Amino acid sequence: MTKTIMIVDDDSSVLVLIEIILSRKGFSVISADNAKKALSLLEKKVPDLFVLDIMMPGMNGIDLCQALRQRPDTAATPILILSAWSDGDLVQRALTIGANDYMQKTAMSAQMVQRVTALLEQAGMH
Repeated sequence: MTKTIMIVDDDSSVLVLIEIILSRKGFSVISADNAKKALSLLEKKVPDLFVLDIMMPGMNGIDLCQALRQRPDTAATPILILSAWSDGDLVQRALTIGANDYMQKTAMSAQMVQRVTALLEQAGMH
């Protein structure tokens, strides 16, 4: 069965790039350009994994991560935080509130599929 990944990023070029990377590896991809849209898309389908940008207008990725952890249907869904920032405090905050992993956007193409696959495998073990 094909795994579904939801990507949430306000940068349309990043959304397209991640969609291409993951689609080529056989994943189904749902995209949202803001947190509010991502939450509304959950009414139709809950993905197997989330990839969230941190810096977005309105609700940022950390707040969205926290909101996802409070929902029964997404409380255990793996979350990969993606950001251009490498601030250690920001990374720690994201992991503390429930993200499963963190990745800098500069490492995206080389590591994206490896991290997504590893998180999905971990989630399947529980």
